Amino acid sequence: MKEVNKTTGAPDARPMMKDELAIEHVILNLMPWTKRSGSEGPDPVLLLTREWLVTNGLGGYASASVSGACTRRYHGLLIAALPAPLGRMVMLSHFGEEIAFADDSVLDFSGEDVTEEHIDLPSAEFLSEFRLEAGLPVWRHDIRGCIVEKRLWMPHLQNTVHICYRYLSDTGTIRLRLRPSMHFREHEAPVSLPMHSAYKVQASGDQYEVCGEPPIPPLRFRLHGPNAGFVLEGGKFKTIFYRIEQSRGYDCRGPVWSPGYLRTTLHPGEMFTVIASTEPWETILALDPEEAIQRERTRRRKLVEVARPELKSGWAAELILAADQFIITPSTRVGDAARAHAAGDEIRTVIAGYHWFTDWGRDTMISLDGLTLATGRHLEAGYILRTFGHYVRDGLIPNMFPEGENKGLYHTADATLWYFHAIEKYLAVTNDRDTLVQLLPKLIDIVEHHVRGTRFGIGVDPADGLLRQGEEGYQLTWMDAKVGDWVVTPRRGKAVEINALWYNALRLMEIWVREELSETDAHKYSELATRVYESFNKRFWYEAGSYLHDVIDGQQGDDPSLRPNQLFALSLSYPVLEPTRWKQVLDIVQKYLLTPYGLRSLAPGDPNYKKQYYGDLRSRDAAYHQGTVWGWLMGPFIDAWLRVYPDDFEGARKFLDGFPKHLGEACIGSISEIFDADEPFIPRGCVAQAWSVAEVLRCWVKTMGKQTVL
Repeated sequence: MKEVNKTTGAPDARPMMKDELAIEHVILNLMPWTKRSGSEGPDPVLLLTREWLVTNGLGGYASASVSGACTRRYHGLLIAALPAPLGRMVMLSHFGEEIAFADDSVLDFSGEDVTEEHIDLPSAEFLSEFRLEAGLPVWRHDIRGCIVEKRLWMPHLQNTVHICYRYLSDTGTIRLRLRPSMHFREHEAPVSLPMHSAYKVQASGDQYEVCGEPPIPPLRFRLHGPNAGFVLEGGKFKTIFYRIEQSRGYDCRGPVWSPGYLRTTLHPGEMFTVIASTEPWETILALDPEEAIQRERTRRRKLVEVARPELKSGWAAELILAADQFIITPSTRVGDAARAHAAGDEIRTVIAGYHWFTDWGRDTMISLDGLTLATGRHLEAGYILRTFGHYVRDGLIPNMFPEGENKGLYHTADATLWYFHAIEKYLAVTNDRDTLVQLLPKLIDIVEHHVRGTRFGIGVDPADGLLRQGEEGYQLTWMDAKVGDWVVTPRRGKAVEINALWYNALRLMEIWVREELSETDAHKYSELATRVYESFNKRFWYEAGSYLHDVIDGQQGDDPSLRPNQLFALSLSYPVLEPTRWKQVLDIVQKYLLTPYGLRSLAPGDPNYKKQYYGDLRSRDAAYHQGTVWGWLMGPFIDAWLRVYPDDFEGARKFLDGFPKHLGEACIGSISEIFDADEPFIPRGCVAQAWSVAEVLRCWVKTMGKQTVL
């Protein structure tokens, strides 16, 4: 290991050696999107549209554009995940970064000055390199020949961020000034939320606190570096323009406040590290910058070491680190954690996507395979399944947990059925029969509730044994866009993937009950499943199109819309569709829905088809499931492909070819939620989505060959 700089006490921030997991990704001056015509510098627009993300395992994070500018309401250097009722809060928005030279001239090299009328990005002029090392962002600036490198990391399970600046030039001295901007607000709150007064600043030695109104905790600063200090200037307000918020139809101008600036003087090789945190001082002082970065590097190295061998090199290894961003210990649900700890267990869940999603039951169960089993995090997979077992109510697991709340919302028809799928995959890898025995009474209760009927009109139709769902004003399937009272794709009735999942769950229950209870008890699940199989194949086939109806017995009768949902009838472990029709369904989905980044949610040519996902909330949600491409659907497509062509692993893997390039777009090193339906398939929605990353990881392993169980 490199020694610590004795002057600063900060870690030597050089590129890591191979034995330290040096997973480097994007270097700006090698990427085509960085160049402007007639200029040596990177294109400022593209620097504003590429983003970075670092998370802390609690749901908190740091994120902004590569340029450094905050373009979303969710951007900031510290978004802390605080206990309910606060939830995630923007605590530290931005650093204005300045260098003062010996001739008293001052240059700004930050990325803050963006307005509607113009883009003035000093970072575009001075930024010479951006890369990820082990998933952590590194910037290199060349300012008048002075080379300054910046790194950012977050200690795991802390609402703390470390931001380290190192002076890499061989000669000279620079004075570095960092002007912190802040606006304590919920990360989903409008940026226009007024600030009625300045915050208070308290100092004790090299420890500083910026205090707002209770119950928001103080923002604490600790400075590591030569001649470090905090210069107070009385406080200044200014207005920031959030470029992406404007394009999404939201308030796009908002106030921030700065108390002054942090300062240091750096000689060649010296570093200055700022620690910003909402944690108690005892926690902040427990780790100096050297120990914090080394522990985080060690943690990330171990993540790669325990993953499947197929994932330990190349771009797939980067996705292991991307997967880690979504697995969290929810900091808001303190009571649930206490109950788990009392039973000798831990609480875990999955953030569905950054920046705005919380944990969703459906996304968690679909993602569990790729996020935890492919990556070797089997223990946490068990935590997740047992955590959600605690939340079962009336035969349902929660659809989602609202930001900053303890209780879940249960308006979902498919999340609970995906729960069976996730348990099956977990058992195939771990054979953890204790967890199965613990959860089996809940699974039996789930099936009984579905048979007799439960909330939101979810229940078996005694006429044909198929599962129906739907209630006015609710969107219960994964195609769940809703604007006010408008449910865009209600799909009330008997949805094709709901019944595919129902059949799969019944066959799994037949096996588990036979193994753990008796053949007699298992027989009723066999009978239920057999009836579903017969009714499904009789009723769902759309002869005129040679594919499956999307919904039958709906509000307007049977719906023949060509959608990807039918794939689950042949992609799940127990296909409900008879084998003679597998290839027909696969062929038509490939012809009309397949793209390099996933599947369209509706076929081109349909009257409701939307080519692009853009505009205000109503416009976006109108397109959300009406053509928009979903990355996670590449997973079931590859499953279906290998069901029809069981030996074509090479052909199946080619369907993933679009994703490595995408790691240099949107959120660097991760995979977006959605893409436009037509070329050039612009990434949209959440810049980092759990099930997108999970399904690509899972399928990368699966397409290695027959030996995999994924």
